Amino acid sequence: MRILLLGLLALSLSACSLLYRLPTRQGNVIDQRDLAKLQVGMTREQVKYVMGTPVAGNPFRDDRWDYFGYYKSPRGDVTTRTVSLYFDTANHLVKMEGVDQVASNKTDELAKPDLNFVESEKKRDRIEAIRANDPPPIGDSQRPIPGGTP
Repeated sequence: MRILLLGLLALSLSACSLLYRLPTRQGNVIDQRDLAKLQVGMTREQVKYVMGTPVAGNPFRDDRWDYFGYYKSPRGDVTTRTVSLYFDTANHLVKMEGVDQVASNKTDELAKPDLNFVESEKKRDRIEAIRANDPPPIGDSQRPIPGGTP
């Protein structure tokens, strides 16, 4: 009886790894598209509109805003990102740390594509291919006679 209980206990504990784990997101959601909108010379209000409120504001250094992003996938892969933005005394953005500068040419944009954009492009390409392969619609005078040849 004890062996049966120990076997059931071991089996139930081994099933714990089969459970789905929710992804964990903490801090700011830092999106590359939002970071690409940042430009030196923007005001604090403009930066806050684009990026949102920073997670960490230093009470001793009012010229620096820090954005922290943490993501843990259900499989356990951890991704972190820190972006620090510095302002001058006139409240204009003067320096950015942790921001990848994105070039304006299309090859760099395709290196980090947006999933919605890629899916819409594939759908548009499929529709165009279907339209190209379909014959033109048949009018009343060209409709075939059922059960016979015209």
